[in-house]
Amino acid sequence: MKKLTRTDIMSLEQYAEKRAAFRAEVMAHKKNRQIHLGPNATLYFEDRLTVRYQIQEMLRIERIFEAAGIEEELEAYNPLIPDGANWKATFMIEFPDPAERRVRLARLRGVDRKVWVQVGDFGRVSPITNEDLERETEDKTSAVHFMRFELTADRVTAARDGAAIMMGVDHPDYRYGITLSPAQCRALVADLG
Repeated sequence: MKKLTRTDIMSLEQYAEKRAAFRAEVMAHKKNRQIHLGPNATLYFEDRLTVRYQIQEMLRIERIFEAAGIEEELEAYNPLIPDGANWKATFMIEFPDPAERRVRLARLRGVDRKVWVQVGDFGRVSPITNEDLERETEDKTSAVHFMRFELTADRVTAARDGAAIMMGVDHPDYRYGITLSPAQCRALVADLG
């Protein structure tokens, strides 16, 4: 997928005028890119549109309008755009109650390395996680992890040809697996250039 450049980014004024419509478009687009892995974990798959939205929102919130600042945001967010043979996602562990979250995050150390995707009959693919910084301590894991699932050429071909796509977590304290819906598969196959 092509990386974003400054020409893809609206000015703050343009974005203010188009924000409501753009946000609605992005929210509809994200619907089939959010894969719930049980009641307490979700993979949010990124692509060019979702990253563009994140950049526009950051520029708006931070009131960034100078070229250097925009380039800085592009540099920070462009790595989240899939490269054509991978999927990139934010993995969120979601426990609404703070006390329960604290206990569960302590028990879920290493969970980021236990997430998997599988295309058809090919073996499971584990993610490359948290390339930006370490997100686990001796006491607990983070509630947010960044993941990249690298797919071999045969897996990419199989996914494009309509093979089932499964995802899950295989951690001793959290096990869950799902077969993606046809709409979810279509959304993710679009990332495979």
